[in-house]
Amino acid sequence: MTDKPKASAAQRRSAARFAAIQALYQAELSQLSAGDVVREYSDFRLDGEGIRDLDEPNDNLIDPDRGFFADLVQGVTARTVDLDGLIDSALEKGWTTKRLETVLRCILRAGTYELMMREDVPMRVVITEYVDAAHSFFDETEPKLVNAVLDRIGKTLRAGEAGKN
Repeated sequence: MTDKPKASAAQRRSAARFAAIQALYQAELSQLSAGDVVREYSDFRLDGEGIRDLDEPNDNLIDPDRGFFADLVQGVTARTVDLDGLIDSALEKGWTTKRLETVLRCILRAGTYELMMREDVPMRVVITEYVDAAHSFFDETEPKLVNAVLDRIGKTLRAGEAGKN
């Protein structure tokens, strides 16, 4: 029996982002607190192997960065009003976060939170990660929207970083 190779820090953060989107979706639909959702995921969905899909177990799971996961879920929940304001300002006229599909709203909130609060993560990494996440849930239109909105927000919040290639 061979051991699985260790996941990199970047892979563990990607897994944490994906789990956070799911947890934020659950929190929004169930009205559970961020702390309750983080505990539920820690107890039942995350294990030493990775994100546990209760319906479809997978042998290739990556153990997410649990601290990063908790920060995303709790941070997004605590700053929803501020995040929605930033997202609303980056959406086309006539659109608001309230009009967006729930998963799309969770993706944009998490990405905006990282752009706002996690300066340790480069802007391009944040945008790429959440566009990739959007591709897991949606076809072509929504990932393009995620890219456009997070790019606009990134250029506002990280003007110095946005000009770098």
